[in-house]
Order: sequence, then C-alpha cells, then structure tokens
Amino acid sequence: MAAVLERSLVEICGFGREAERRFREVTVSPGVNTPPGGLKFADSAGAFHYDESGKLLSVTSNRFIHWWTSADTVQLVEESLDTNLLNNAIRLKFSCCSVLPGGVTIQETLNNIIILICTNQTVHRLVLPHPARMYRSELVTECHMQSIFTDVMKLDLQDPTHFATIPGCMGQTAVPGAVAAWLSLHGDAHFALASPAGGITVVTLPPYDSQGSVSVVELKRSSMMSRLSGWMPTAIRGEQSPPDLVLSLAVREEEEDSLIFALCQDHRLRMWSLTEQTCLLEANMLEYMPASKGVRRLSGQGHHLRLAFSSRTGLCLCVYLAVPQRGQFIVLQLVGTDNNRYSLEHISSLFSTQEALVDFTLTTTDVWALWMDESNSAVVKYIDFEHNTAGQWNQVFVQPPPEEEVHVGVDLDPRETYLELLFSPLRFTASAIVRALQIFRRGSERILDPSWENLKKEVTQAVESELQSSVTEFEFSQEEYRQLQVEFWSRFYSCCLQYQEVESTPLGLTVSHHTGMACLLRKGFVSFLLPCFAVDHLYLSYDQYLLFEEDTPISDDPDVARDVLQLVRTLRLVSDAVSAEMAYEMEKALEYLQTPPERAAELVLENMMCNDRDGVIEDIQNKLQDIRNPMAAMMALLRELDLETDSDLGGAGPVAPGLSVRMSLSQLYGSSCAVSIVCQAVCHMAMTRAQFCRDLLILQKLYLHFGDNVFLGGGAQLLQLQQDLIPRTSHLLSSYHLLKHISQNLSSSVPMDTIDVNLQHLTALELSDTPSVSTGRSVLNPQTVLELFYQTAARRIIISQIFSQQHTDSLLLWNNMISNVVQLLAQLLWPSNPGFQFPECLMANCQYTQLQDYVRLIGPWCQVNIGSCCFVLAQCYLAHGEGQKALRCFQEAATEVEKEEFLMKLTGTEDEEAAASPRLQYYNKVLRLLEDMSLPELIIQLASLALAEADDDVHCQAALWTRIFKHHLDLGHNSEAYEALTQNPDTSMQLDCLRQLVVVLCERSQLQDLVRFPYMNLHNEVVGIIESRARGLDLLTHNYYELLYAFHITRHNYRKAGTVMFEFGMRLGREVRTRLGLQKQVNCYLAALNCLRLIRPEYAWIVQPVSGSTYERPGASPKRTSDGEFSAEPTAGRRQVDILELHDLEKDYFLSRARLTLAQHHPPSAAIAGSVSAPELVLLLAQTGLFDSALSLSRIFKLDLSPVFDTLTFKCIQLQSGGEEHQSEAWSWLAANQLSVVNTKESSATDEAWRLLASYLDRYPSTNGQHHHHVIHKLLSHGIPLPDWLLQSYKCLDAPSLLRLLLNFDRLEMAAELVLEYVDAVLGRGHQYFGIERPLSATSPPAWLPYTAIDQLLLALSETQTQSSLHNKVRDKLAEYHNVVQQTTERRLGAQRQVAS
Repeated sequence: MAAVLERSLVEICGFGREAERRFREVTVSPGVNTPPGGLKFADSAGAFHYDESGKLLSVTSNRFIHWWTSADTVQLVEESLDTNLLNNAIRLKFSCCSVLPGGVTIQETLNNIIILICTNQTVHRLVLPHPARMYRSELVTECHMQSIFTDVMKLDLQDPTHFATIPGCMGQTAVPGAVAAWLSLHGDAHFALASPAGGITVVTLPPYDSQGSVSVVELKRSSMMSRLSGWMPTAIRGEQSPPDLVLSLAVREEEEDSLIFALCQDHRLRMWSLTEQTCLLEANMLEYMPASKGVRRLSGQGHHLRLAFSSRTGLCLCVYLAVPQRGQFIVLQLVGTDNNRYSLEHISSLFSTQEALVDFTLTTTDVWALWMDESNSAVVKYIDFEHNTAGQWNQVFVQPPPEEEVHVGVDLDPRETYLELLFSPLRFTASAIVRALQIFRRGSERILDPSWENLKKEVTQAVESELQSSVTEFEFSQEEYRQLQVEFWSRFYSCCLQYQEVESTPLGLTVSHHTGMACLLRKGFVSFLLPCFAVDHLYLSYDQYLLFEEDTPISDDPDVARDVLQLVRTLRLVSDAVSAEMAYEMEKALEYLQTPPERAAELVLENMMCNDRDGVIEDIQNKLQDIRNPMAAMMALLRELDLETDSDLGGAGPVAPGLSVRMSLSQLYGSSCAVSIVCQAVCHMAMTRAQFCRDLLILQKLYLHFGDNVFLGGGAQLLQLQQDLIPRTSHLLSSYHLLKHISQNLSSSVPMDTIDVNLQHLTALELSDTPSVSTGRSVLNPQTVLELFYQTAARRIIISQIFSQQHTDSLLLWNNMISNVVQLLAQLLWPSNPGFQFPECLMANCQYTQLQDYVRLIGPWCQVNIGSCCFVLAQCYLAHGEGQKALRCFQEAATEVEKEEFLMKLTGTEDEEAAASPRLQYYNKVLRLLEDMSLPELIIQLASLALAEADDDVHCQAALWTRIFKHHLDLGHNSEAYEALTQNPDTSMQLDCLRQLVVVLCERSQLQDLVRFPYMNLHNEVVGIIESRARGLDLLTHNYYELLYAFHITRHNYRKAGTVMFEFGMRLGREVRTRLGLQKQVNCYLAALNCLRLIRPEYAWIVQPVSGSTYERPGASPKRTSDGEFSAEPTAGRRQVDILELHDLEKDYFLSRARLTLAQHHPPSAAIAGSVSAPELVLLLAQTGLFDSALSLSRIFKLDLSPVFDTLTFKCIQLQSGGEEHQSEAWSWLAANQLSVVNTKESSATDEAWRLLASYLDRYPSTNGQHHHHVIHKLLSHGIPLPDWLLQSYKCLDAPSLLRLLLNFDRLEMAAELVLEYVDAVLGRGHQYFGIERPLSATSPPAWLPYTAIDQLLLALSETQTQSSLHNKVRDKLAEYHNVVQQTTERRLGAQRQVAS
C-alpha cells in the first residue's frame, strides 16, 4: 500500500565518511590591519538554492551551495543530488578581518553566480560563471560535473573593482548579524551594515563589467546625506540614541528601488528607500505582542527579521522578538499604495517556549525555526503561519547523538563492538574520529592514508598500544583483560563523542523556495529533513502531539484512530521498560536466529515482570483497558507497517521521449550525497520500525498474559491474536531487522579481475544484463550494500517507476520525490515482495559474504523466492570453493524454476532449448556456468540429476550424456566415460564422443584402456575412427596404427592386424625418409609377417590398397590431382585389388631391412633409401661396402650379382693401389661384412678385402664362372695382376674363357702358359686343376681344346719377335696333343671294330 505521510520531518545526516573534505584554499589580503580589541563573532552558516533547482532538465537540478563562516574564514561547498561535482569546495581566508555572521550572500543572474561577502572591515564580490553557461552541450552525460568553483583560483580577488574597505571604525563595533547584501537590477553590489550608533550604512560596488567608483550611503533619521567614501565627522553627523541600533537587516529589491528593512533595538521595524534615502515605514512590533508593557523597557538583543515573496501573498515579513520565556514570531504583509505609502497587515503571531534561537527562515507558507536546548542539541520546528491548529508546531525528529554508554555483550569482543559502533554509517563523521585519534595519541601526527579501512586500523592500533603500555603485570585473567579492553575503548569512544558533539553544533537552517527541500546546517556537515511516514511519526512523537484522533491519518474511523493513539502511547511505556540488556538479547535473537522472535519477546516480558519495581506493568495494563478494539488498532498499524506490494517494481516504465530527458532521469538522485541520504533514510526507517515491531510483539505477549482482564471480546480475539497478529508482527520484525542489517552492512572491495571473471559467469547464465558493477567507487567512502544496490540497480528502477506516473515537466518537489524514493527502495528490499533485484545485485557485484548473510537471515521465516535464494547461495558457495554445498542449492532451486521470476530468467531462450522443459533449461544454464568455472565433478553430478528430468526428451538426454562423457574423460575416468558414451541415444553424438575418446586416450598414452573396452555394436566405428585418424595425421607424432594393430591383436584378428602394420610400413617408406622411419618400417613389416604366420596358410594374405594420391604424395588432396583438377572417379566395379601373400611381405620386409642397414651405416642415404628399388638399393649397398646385404638382397629378388662383384673388385683395386687413408676407411665397411675365414695372422685391409672377394666367389657360384669373369675383367681393365687364387679358381671353372680374357688384354705370356697347362691337363697331367674329371684316353669322353683362341694366341706370338720361344713351345705342345689324340683315336676305333666284329 502507498505510504501515508505526516507533516512531521526526520533529520537524515548527509555527512560523508571522508576523513576531511578537500578544500582548495584562497587567501585574500585586502591591505588592512587587525583592529585592536576587535570583536569575536559567532560561527554562522547559510545556503543558496538555484532558481531552476526544481526542474528536471536544468543543469542546476537539485543543486545548491552552502557555507560556514568562522573568524576570518568562509568555507563554500556546492552540492548536487544528481551528479558528483568536482572541485566543489573552497576555503576563503581574509587576512586581518573577521567575517560577519550572515555576511555571505549568493545571488544568481543569467550568466553568473555572484557571491557577496562582508567582513568587519571590507566587502567583497566574487563573480563566477553560471552552471548553465559552463557546458556547451545541453546533454551532460558524465557522472561527474565541474563545480562553479573550478576556476576560482584564477580570480583576482585583490582587484579593487571587487572589494572595498568599510570606512571609519565601524568594524570594531559591528552588530553581529545586522548585515545584508544584494544585487540591484543594474548589477550594483550593495552591502548594508548597521551603524554602531544607529542607522544603516550602505556600501555599493559598481557593476563588475563597468567603470565606476565605490559609494557609501548612510541612512539615518536625523538627516539624509550621502558621500562617495568615508564617514562624516561626529560633530556634523549628530548622534542617535542607542535604542535605534539596528539588530537585523533584510532587503527587497524592486524595479527602481531597494527597500531595506531594519529591526532595531527599540522593537521597531523601519523600512528605508535606498534611492530616496528616506524612511518609508516605521512600526512598533510590540503592538502585535500581548501583555507587552514589561517588554517595552527591555532592549531587544536577539530580534531577527526574515522576508519572503510570492506572487500570491506578495512580500511577507517575519519578525522574531526575543523576549525571555515569551519568544514570538510575527508574520506581517507589506501593503503598498499608489502614492508610495506603505503599511503592514498582521497575518499571524506564533509563540514558542524555546529560548536560544539559532536561526529561522520564512517561506511563502511556513516559518521554520532552529533552537538549541540546554544540552546543546538542535531543536527544529516549523509551522504554517496561515493555517495551523491552535498554533501547534510541526515536529522535526533530529538525529540523536550516539549513545554515551555502550553495552558490550558477554559473548562479544569489546574491540569488535566498539569498532562496529564507531564505523557504522549513522553515528560518527570520519573527521571526528580523526581528531579523537590525534588527541588519544597525545600528538598531532597526521594520518597519511585517510581511507576508511586504514582509519579503522589506525584506531585499533592506537587503542591496543595504549592498553599494552598501561599493563604492568605479566599475567592476568581473561576477564581482567576484557575489563581493560572495555576501559580503553570506552575512553576513546568518549573522545569521539566529544568531537562528534562539536561537529553536530547547529549553525543554520535553509529551505528551498523552489523544491521545499529543508536542510539543517551543522558545523561539520549538512543534514536533510525528510518527511516522516505516519507510523514512524506516531512512534516518535511526544504525547502532546497524540491528543486527538485527527493526529493520526492511519484510519478514517475515529474509534480506531483513538485506539491507535492509545496503543502507541502504551507502546512507549513498553519501550521505556525494556532494559538495554533485554534489548541486546532481542537483537541477538534476530541476528543469530538463536530463538524465534516470539520466544525472545516472551523472555523479555518475563524479565520485565520480574524486575517491575515501579509498577510499569500495572500502568500498561491500565492503558490497555482503555483500548476498546485492540485487534482493529493492531491490524491498522500492521497494514501500515507492511511494505508488501502487488505492483511490479522491476519494470522499466515508459521510455522518456527525448534523449535529454533520459539523460536527466539517468542522473536524478545519483550523486554520492543523494545515495547517502536515501540509504540512511531507509536505515532510519528500518531501525525505528524494528523497535516499533519489537515493542508491539512484547505488548501482544502481554495481552496473552493478561487474557480476559483486558480483552473485552474474550477468547475469540485472543485466538486471533495468537494465530494471526503475533506471527504477522514477528514476520514484520524480522523483515525490518533485515532492512536494518542491509543498510548498515558494508560492502567489500572487489579486484577488477574478480569482477571480470564474475561477468563471464553471468554471461554463461545469460544474466550479463544485470545492472553493471559499480566502478569508480571512492576508497574514502566505503559503501553499504544498500548504497551499492541503490547506485547500481535500484535508482534506475525507482526513477522509472516514479516518472511512469508523473510528467517530466513537473517540479521536483522534495517531500514527494524523496518519500517516494525511500518508500520504493524499501519495497525493493522487502523480502516478501516478488522482486529479487537486491540479491541479484549482490551476486553481480561479487558481494558473496554479504549475500550469504542475507540468505541466512531470511531463511527461517521468508517463504518468497526460496528457489532464487538457493540459487544465489549456490553462487556464493562456488565463489568460496564449496562445490558440494553449491550443488545441493542448485538442486533445491530447480524445484522452484517455474514459480519464481528470477529463476524464469534462467530458462533458455535459444532455439535448441525452446522445446525443453523449464527445469531442463535451468539445468543447462547451470551446467554452462559450471563449465565456465571448470568444475567437472559438479557438472557430472548435476547432469546425472538432470537426466531424471529428461525421460522423454532424447535430444536433451543425448546432450546430458555427452556432457557427462566429456567431463569424465577430462577427469581421467575412462571407464565412466565409456559407459556414458554407450548410454548416449543419439548416434551422431555417440560417434563424436567415440572419436574424442580415441583421440584423448591416444594423446594420454592410455592405450590399454582404449583397447580393452568391448565396444559393443561400435566395433566398426572404432576401427573406422582410428583408421581415419591414422591416415590423416602425422605418423611419428601419433601412434594410431600401433593402436589399431593392438586393437586387432587383442581381438585375434591377425590378418587385419597384419594389414594395418603393412599399411603403416608402406606409408612410413613414402612419408618418413629418416632412419627412424626406416626402423619403424622394418618393425611394421616384421609384425605383419608374424601376423600372417599365425593364421592358416590359405588365409595368409592381405589386400594391398591401390596406389593413389593418398599414398603417392603425403598431404595430397584425395579429390584433386597435382594440377588442381578434380580426379576422375574410378569406374564402378573395376577397382583393382592387389593380393599380397606371405612371400610378397617377406620381400618387402627384406627390402626395408636392407634400406635400414644402408641408413645405419651411411646416414646421408636415409633420405633416398626409402624410395629406391631393389636393384638401385643393391648398388647403394655395394657402394657403401655392405656386400653381405647387397648379395642377400640380390638373391632374394633374383638379381644379377655381377654389380656387387664389380664394386667389391673395384674396392680391392683401390686398396691395393691406395695409401693408409684407404686402408683405415676399408676396415669400417669390412667389419660390416662377415668373413668366411678367420685369419689369425695379422693382415692388411687389402688382404681382408681380397679374402672377402674370394669368399663371395666361392659362396655364390655362377654358371661358367660368370662372377670370376667379371672380377678378372675388372682387374685386367685396371692393369692389376691377377691373384693366383683367382686364376686357379677360374681355371677350374672355365679355362677357355680365361684364355680369351687374357688374349683380350694382350697377356700373351700368361695365355701361352695357360695353353700349355691346359693341354697338359687334357692329356692327364694336372687335369684336376682345370676341373677336368677324365683326361684324354681311349675310354674317356671326347676332349676338346679352344682352337680359335689358341690360333689367335699363335698368331699373336708369331707376330711378336720377342715371343718366338713361347710360340714354339705352344706349337710343340699342340703337336704333342695332336699326336696323342691320333693314337687315342686309333685305339678307340680299333676297340670299336673288335667289339663290332
């Protein structure tokens, strides 16, 4: 329901918590001397409000200037409730002068702000730019704005055109407060001062933008004379009687004249015309005072005068006659006639019993007054001077000073208790604490870091140091130490109280004529007067204000209103009867939730009744009997106390039409000052109403105790009280205690990186449009969580709500606006309202500790937003690393997703989530959050819970199982990941998971797990995935082929295992041209061979993939040729298939092993060895000296061995003709070959090489000694003598071929010798050396000789003269042979004839 306002006001202290306001100091030296025995003037204060301060679209909206004067100093501060003003505080010091009380006046022109200052010796004028002229654009978008004092340091305040010296000795006897200053319509600055001997002196400065001189005019009854400067001699001037001494001045500027009103010591009011310098009106104020005979003889020393003008009432005057015990305000209206004659019309006379008037002000409807009572506390009242009830003043409940005695609970630490009191927002200014700290330290050392947190540390250190230094004993009990703590902390607290009392000294009162904003100007700060709500007014008012039913607007029924008043008066008795100890126990029950409020109230009541020595309970019982219908009265009060509302406070309201309007609304009540005022007002409301509810709850328990003795209605009302009203009161008490806690709980400073991380988390929840995090927060001004909420979220909501119901052109009337803001802010905080903006703001600003405290306080009794509270509590647990607690809270919040507005925001808006249930959408958002925070264990648990909600949603089930799989896999839970994979109902997602499982386990080298999984119904998919990965990735960095091999081996599929390893080896040969690649290839082929040998021979074969682009060029596109064109599609049904059997694999294996051998002995050849054919490889091996390998490879591939023998022969030739270098090199390749004969004698490399050659010729025989032929041919071609063993060996194999070789190379002697020996062998002499089994005989097979070669030899010998002897020998030997042949032939023929015959 809407709040009901009373006419009473409550003071809200607007002091900031900075250690000291940063004033920029300006010293003005007017060139005067300090007067001897000068008067000391009291401190004063005042304020100026801009004309357009009530207009929303104005730059000066909610903007004003206030000042304090003390001795020679004026402190001016410009404040704004909308924006924070920069450079807004200056301190002016006037050398050798004292500023007169009331001597500061500020006026506004179209382009300037003019400040007029009057001291006891000089007058000054400061011309500053108007705020509307300081900004080029109409739109001021900054959250900070420059003050008009920004450029004050550039002003020349010693300029003669802006100051003047008051002539004569008037300053030494000036009348305090009898001064007025104003601007004429022509721009002249007038200063009116009371003359010491009576009359008025007016000093005039010409307009600042024109030439002119200072003029001084004296207004007095005896003569009308003026001078340009100086005072007339006394003899010429004459003397006035002291009763005519002016006590107070006021001025009204008319079009062509200035009317100066002077209230004099003789109780008369005189009105002077400055233009005519005549007294136009004189009236005796005692005529308006009843029974004034005794007053006439008294001189009025404390009279004051104020003016107010409005178009409705004209010019009104208010005169305060300071008469002991009979102070009176007289409100008069000035009435003028055409012939320049004036009269006063009496409007009202107002009386007050207060004595020490400090200040008062007059508005067009009210008189506002400020007094100080006997305890130096401020007393503020106001009254409508036209319409009031029996002259009754309206109350202003000023802020009481902090309590003098601090109750420290037995279970509390004294230090924490005092620190909480000292640094809570409502009690002490930081400057008071700083000064108390300096005194407590007995020094004036300055605090270098004035931040709030550092100040708390400094105070703690100072008190603890003082305590430690006073301790003389080394041991004492804990109770004694606690007493010492209380003693020293109370001493420091007393210092703070004294300085806070000085800071709180009231100096002035100001009320804006445009907005109605009233401020109390105290010495150290400004406080604001806010309208008091009806229920607060009833509880705070004195009994004399609660006499009539009309005094309460809560009920229109006079009977109920009378009962309400009686009930409130009874509540005050209850409040007075509650001791400090019991109040603390009640507070503790609410804060720590130890006992329900109802039970705590019963304990307080029991204590009251046990300690009732003054008959308070009886007095309460008597008052209760006067209440006719207590149920109705209580229900009326409870309705007013309850802030529950059905309206939507979270809506943004209609959008303002213009950008300027929107910008102004975005700043309205957004300054630090306004934030402090609004939040302290909510705090004051909460504290007042919490105490109200406490007392009401105790009173209700007392009703139950009295029973029928006070209830006229009997048992029915008692039942209603017990079952309805007491629970409602208890609920309200807890709610207001919560508001009080929020308004006093300080927020925590958060590092920017934490804020950034939190913003990422909110984005994951799609809550990033939550009001932005407060930036630029002053470290000197720590915010309460309420201030943080108001700044970041609540103010925007509240202003939108207000201006959705009123036009932006309407005036910003203070009472209406501020009461609406406070009421709406309290409703936003009210836990029973559906809005959840406050906890959401705490979550967005990382205030996790405060948020946990909030949820703790509302948990036992609030049934609204239960799920939302669980959700934000889960966020707190996550921030503090308590994952399991967070999970439980997330689960509890899920049950309320479809019921609470905040949780509804967590239901997805994306297309894929549109079909899911709200609870599943909620789970998805939370899972995203947990993924963003990298909490896989919690994700698995929450996703498992969410599966229960997705029974009918296959898509959601698949997504959840995929999440579970992913995070199990991340955690290394391979078996669980596989299980989740198999449970996934979506085939495509299942394959994705399967692919990820394979890749991750391979990267982790957890191949055993990968191979051992059964893969039911997924066997082919696994193989396909591993094959595709194997064929698509680098061979050396990934071992997918080996994995696939192990996979098939485990399942005893040896042929596929062999196929995999063969493919692996084939790719290694093409793509990895390194020694390591060759080694792997050998192993692969060997593994493939082993696999095929394990199966039956008829199945020992594999299919070789068609050689294509995939294998011909590593990394080549499978779709395009090397020219970039699309490759032709293979003809369907005609794909070529190559079948490789075991012997084919063996060939590839031996070939690869030979390549590896080559690469091992000659690393540079590794790059080419992988692609060479077998014949090429044989040559490379032979050239490298690996003859064993070359010969073996040649035999396997059935290649000619001649190249090997050629190469080895050449190496022997090189060794035989080379030096030591060739010898040393030869041993390396000789060692790589296996010698058939081990020679124990020392031999050279040449010998070993020849021996190796000989062994190969023996080991690898050839048809007709072809290998020998190649060797001998090589040797002969290089001119190398033939070794005997070689000749002997070849003679046995093919002597004719040897003969032809010798002839080819002109080795005639050797040829001749060979012929001779060969003929002898045929004839039977040494035939075994030529491989002739049976020499020439009649019984042996026919023998033959190479006659062609022999003929060539004979011819060659015959042509050579030196070889004639050899020629003859050969001829003779042939002749001998022929003879034997003839004889043998004849015997053979004879034998045949005999046989034939």
